[in-house]
Amino acid sequence: MPKLKTNKAASKRYSLTASGKVKRTSANRRHLLANKTKRQKLSSRRPTKVADKSCENTIKKLLPYGG
Repeated sequence: MPKLKTNKAASKRYSLTASGKVKRTSANRRHLLANKTKRQKLSSRRPTKVADKSCENTIKKLLPYGG
């Protein structure tokens, strides 16, 4: 059986935890930060968030070896 290919776009956005949950980074941290409040920037700085349950199975198919 050949190796499965990892989706590179998904591997840059998501990773899997040891327990199998899907981690993602916060949105709205790239540019236009001068217009955002300190509270918005602080809350999105928190390390990672868990991806939505409805998308989890799809993401896991894109990352067959754990991303």
